[in-house]
Amino acid sequence: MAATQTTERDTINLWEYDEPITTLTDDDHPDGYDVPAWIDQTITGSQIAAINQGGCDSGAYMPAVTYYDARQTMAEHGNDVLEFIEEHYGEIPQPKPGESWSGIAVCYLSLAVELWAGQFDLFM
Repeated sequence: MAATQTTERDTINLWEYDEPITTLTDDDHPDGYDVPAWIDQTITGSQIAAINQGGCDSGAYMPAVTYYDARQTMAEHGNDVLEFIEEHYGEIPQPKPGESWSGIAVCYLSLAVELWAGQFDLFM
């Protein structure tokens, strides 16, 4: 397991943080950052930076855009994912008309992952 690194928010380069984000600590997160159960618990700072730059569709976070993985995650954590989206938007956006179940899973999981990753814009 990686050692905990204490750092100041304005001095971390997320692109260079290849450790799980749960090991990054600061004054607001002395025990590290929490990662929702619907995101890989070993997600690194550099993966988060890539998500913030290009979104999940860019390939920055494949579990959200691979149909099988997205369906599995939504089957297990779908209520939490949709609740997370609703907390941010006040409602659940409608999927594209005619979207498949797999496409809906990818749509909502990608949206939630990108929203969650957005909190780390402070580091970029």
